[in-house]
Amino acid sequence: MHEAGVWSTVLGLASLLALAVLMVPVARRLAFPFTVLLALVGIGLGVGAHSLEALPLPGVSDFFQALHRLEITADAVLFVFLPALVFEAALAMNVRRLLEDLAPIVFLAVFGLLLSTLLIGASLAAVSGVGLVACLMLGAICSATDPVAVVAIFKEVGAPKRLAILVEGESLFNDATAIVLFTLLAAILTEGSAPTVAAGVLDFLRVFLGGIAVGLVLGRAFVALLARLGGEALAERSLTVALAYLAFLLGEHYLHVSGVMAVVTAALVVSARGPSVLSPEHWHGLHETWEQLGFWANSLIFLLVGLAVPGLLANFTAEQGLWLAVLVAAALGGRVLIIFGLLPLLGKLRLAQQVSTAFKAVMFWGGLRGAVSLALALIVLEDSRFPPEVQQFIGVLVTGFVLFTLFVNAPTVGLLIRFFRLDALGPEDRALRDRALAGALEEISQSVEAIAVRQATAPEIVSTVSGAYHQRSLAAAQRLSTGEALSEDAWVRLGLANLAAREQRAYTQQFEEGFLASPVYRAVTQKLEDLQDGLRGQGLPGWERSLARNLAFDWRFRLALTLQRRLGWLGPLSAQVRDRFERLAATELALTDVRESSLPRLQALMPAAAAGALAAAFEARAQAVGEALAGLRGQYPDYAAHLAQRFLERGALRLEGQRYQAMLRDGVLTPEAHRDLCATLQAEEAALDQLPLDLGLDPKRLLAKVGMFSHLSEAQLARLAEALRPRLVLPEEAVVTAGEAGHSMFFISSGALRVLTEAGPVLLGSGDFFGELALLDGEPRNATVVASGFADLLELDAESFTAVLAEDETLRAAVEAAAAARR
Repeated sequence: MHEAGVWSTVLGLASLLALAVLMVPVARRLAFPFTVLLALVGIGLGVGAHSLEALPLPGVSDFFQALHRLEITADAVLFVFLPALVFEAALAMNVRRLLEDLAPIVFLAVFGLLLSTLLIGASLAAVSGVGLVACLMLGAICSATDPVAVVAIFKEVGAPKRLAILVEGESLFNDATAIVLFTLLAAILTEGSAPTVAAGVLDFLRVFLGGIAVGLVLGRAFVALLARLGGEALAERSLTVALAYLAFLLGEHYLHVSGVMAVVTAALVVSARGPSVLSPEHWHGLHETWEQLGFWANSLIFLLVGLAVPGLLANFTAEQGLWLAVLVAAALGGRVLIIFGLLPLLGKLRLAQQVSTAFKAVMFWGGLRGAVSLALALIVLEDSRFPPEVQQFIGVLVTGFVLFTLFVNAPTVGLLIRFFRLDALGPEDRALRDRALAGALEEISQSVEAIAVRQATAPEIVSTVSGAYHQRSLAAAQRLSTGEALSEDAWVRLGLANLAAREQRAYTQQFEEGFLASPVYRAVTQKLEDLQDGLRGQGLPGWERSLARNLAFDWRFRLALTLQRRLGWLGPLSAQVRDRFERLAATELALTDVRESSLPRLQALMPAAAAGALAAAFEARAQAVGEALAGLRGQYPDYAAHLAQRFLERGALRLEGQRYQAMLRDGVLTPEAHRDLCATLQAEEAALDQLPLDLGLDPKRLLAKVGMFSHLSEAQLARLAEALRPRLVLPEEAVVTAGEAGHSMFFISSGALRVLTEAGPVLLGSGDFFGELALLDGEPRNATVVASGFADLLELDAESFTAVLAEDETLRAAVEAAAAARR
């Protein structure tokens, strides 16, 4: 005989999973939240398990006995279910959208939870006679909005993206606050310790920020491992499962920091960097795996919660019913104060974007409780150090409050979203939909008539089928003519958003086909998201400002430039120039694809004036990208040729890999031969990634391009090269500014610069020099010199200037003659 505990547990869990699957079509048919239905079924099973386990039916009695033996514990929730559920929810979040609303999310997750805890604790202490610390602990438990319940409900009702980010983000982040506060209050009750406020704040920061640090380190390490798995999909998915549980265990059990924050942060790192490491097919498969794991965990946790409810509420009294009413009133009142009273202050202080009244209403009502609150309550019930009256107080009220949010809030949050029409399309989307629909349906109507002619179909049948499409086309056109008229700016915003989505697909296609390396794909995607953020937040002006920032040289580039100029380090600057080169080349290719494939079709759906404005905005960006890339190509023509060659080589290697895969499927290659060929391909691809960029800043090579040094011997050139400092100048960079003190002069090795004078700009080119007057006369600079594009200069400081001119009569004569002419 097998051990009853093992096979009984397997039977119970397998049966619950099967039951959960059967509830999916039921929930869809009833238009009822799936998770709430599972909890109801679980309660029904929990009530009937005791009476039905004695039925003399083979298998049935075993099933109910197995359910009776299943016991949900705090450790099971925290260490088995919670890591998977939290990781799955965080993995699906848009990290950039989360960062946009980070201020209100953290405010709600930390200060909102603390305020809610105080209100609930004070209210219950006043009516129940239970100690304040126990009431505050109950407040902390009941203030933790549950990511499991929230994410599940919002997926079902189709909440708007920003609203989902706000509510789901809060539910993920505030668990750390609740667990830390619960731990502090539990220590006071069980150990008699009474930490100071300062100690409590420091402990919270240690746990919260420590969890973030653990998740960040592990997330980046595991993403690096993902990139080195050679495209093994099963290994990639398994590694992320290990990451979820290791992050939680390392944080919660070993380092005593927030395991939830460790899992959230690790998942966000994978969400942000995973698409540039894995192929789109594997990334989609990874999401499907986690959706499957989330479905299993979600189904089991809500059924098990339902099974536990009858036992937890077995001794529910009228007095406890009164306490529960006070708890509900205090929790909802605190939520109103936080959402409608304190959250708007962030917007007025410009610490966060404003949140609409409709969003605030759903955020207030959508603060569901579930697995996290129940797990903390089970910790109290399982720990004999807590007084029995506190255990009863916590167990009954937490269970009742969780049921209230599941059976009252959850089924009605969808009604609230529909009441505020948050699930409806906006006017821009409706207008574009109706324009597209009218044209498409009319084309279908004409195609049906053409098919009918070829097939000699009876006219009345043709009229019925074709006429239906024609009427739908007319209805769409009628909605368009009678609907809300869109301004030209609105059409342009809508058009740019659609083109940006097509551009993203172009980058993904380049990456999937092997033309883009992972870092470049990540960079162009981030730049495109910056443009979309600007468009979404501030319309066309925001788009234009984001475009200017995208093409500007960021702090990383300028730091690398400073390191080269001050310390002579070429490596960081070479890497930055190379990355900019490849990013602009990928952007130019994607914009060409968008111009040819998407722009004309989109313009056809728009009014003529708006279509022209859209084309102008698009072409302005394409021209700016082209000019920036042309400057790099002109400065580094050899690398431009190498880059074009590498682009084709990367694509050829990917095609070669696909061909080998097909030969393996067809049996032409053995697995051993396939592995050997793939290893060779990986080595060749790695060699392509290491293609260096020579900045051409070697002083001797630059000296050779300056004609006035052609008379010098090799020995003299060598000595002069030691005195000169090479300098790469960026387009429109002011090399010297009028009125500043002069400490060096410059020789132009390549490139063009403009001397800004009152009479107009004076052009300088290769072989020219400037800045000598300030050194000869000891006076401030008398003009500003600006680079017209990239330029290579040789800088000679004042001390070396004196020594070089004293040694070389020819050079001194040339410099003094030019200075005299300029005076």
